[in-house]
Amino acid sequence: MAKTKLVTKRNGRVVPFTQDRITNAIYRAAVAVGGRDKKTAQKLSDQVVAIVDRVYAPDKVPTVEEIQDIVEKVLIENGHAKVAKEYILYRDERNRRRLQAKSTSEQPKDNIPWAKLWSVLDWAVDHDLNTTEGLNKRIRNGEILDIVMESERAYSQDISVMETAISENREEIRLAIFAGPSSSGKTTTTKKIALRLAEKGITFLELNLDNYYFDLELHPKDEFGDYDFETPQALDIELINHHIKDLLDGKEIQMPYYDFKTGKRSQKTTPTRISKSDVILIDSLYGLFPSLTDGVTNASYKVYIEPLLQLKCNNGEFVRWTDIRLMRRMLRDATHRAADYSQTLTHWHYVRSGELRNIMPYISSADYIVNSGMPYELSLYQAKLVGYFKKWSQEYKEDALRQDAYNRAARVYALLDSILPITDDAIIPGDSVLREFIGGLAL
Repeated sequence: MAKTKLVTKRNGRVVPFTQDRITNAIYRAAVAVGGRDKKTAQKLSDQVVAIVDRVYAPDKVPTVEEIQDIVEKVLIENGHAKVAKEYILYRDERNRRRLQAKSTSEQPKDNIPWAKLWSVLDWAVDHDLNTTEGLNKRIRNGEILDIVMESERAYSQDISVMETAISENREEIRLAIFAGPSSSGKTTTTKKIALRLAEKGITFLELNLDNYYFDLELHPKDEFGDYDFETPQALDIELINHHIKDLLDGKEIQMPYYDFKTGKRSQKTTPTRISKSDVILIDSLYGLFPSLTDGVTNASYKVYIEPLLQLKCNNGEFVRWTDIRLMRRMLRDATHRAADYSQTLTHWHYVRSGELRNIMPYISSADYIVNSGMPYELSLYQAKLVGYFKKWSQEYKEDALRQDAYNRAARVYALLDSILPITDDAIIPGDSVLREFIGGLAL
């Protein structure tokens, strides 16, 4: 047990020192390079704690950076060079992001789909939906049904573009991947494409990557008992890649089955094969992750999906897409995964960190970008969630361990508090992408 009870965070706050954070940071770095030995991670963290206790007197509080330096030293001295390298790279990457967040002269990034954003902004201006005041004005004027129709039509046009691209290039395209961060609308988009292809007589196989998760016990946890699924290493990428190649080569695979109740991959498998004319459809967070399709020589069609809403708040800042997806996931997880809203909020830092590292960098590899954002969905969430965000913006304000949750809650509360609510879910079409999150999807 560590004698040192406290640690100073980068923002100057002093918080409880928790060995589990060290153990899981080491284990997470090991997982990233193919290792899954929790006992070794625990032994290494024991060494780190022993050094901290020896070096720092009870009245001296170490900083996070000082403890991280010790972790690197222990990893290297114990012969875990690859793990140490991954840990160092991850630490350096986090530091760069912090500096970028503080920078007032952020430069354009290659992975931002500028052309698509201009198109979405142009649409928003044309429909007077580029500001929260414009949205409120149209709702006050009784135009909510018009807003719903206009928004759904724009999304449907994206579906048509993708369906045409796949169907008109049938001889080349054998693999279609629909990727995007959590709650971006991948499932609905994939289903809509599947229906369109079926109508044209094109046969396909939907390859469910959820069946390729590693057993739950092999995932790292934090001090709150949260499992970190927000990483491609949570999936057996090597097996997925092997199965994609075999299927495209006309070989039979043994499709795995993951039992989410037990948190284990079952011994039961399903023999699976496709014909030479079939298309493989994949809906995955990590569909653009390079290792997933490494060595796949068949032509593929890659799509990135995100609620790319171009809507300015009263403070002059654009609504953040991550906040839209956070609210979507809250509603979905409460309905389908028995998770309360606060669990989703306090877990979101994992979601965001994982997507910034493993999803966003590969946007530029997509063949097409889909905007799944609907301006009117904010009014829908106002009616359902504003009270919760108000409570969290007060509850987590002074909690040093929940500063990420507080910052998000305060920001979203300010947004929702400025928007007129919609209380009637019946105006939302049964095949809307929003039904994926609020329930009642009819596809």
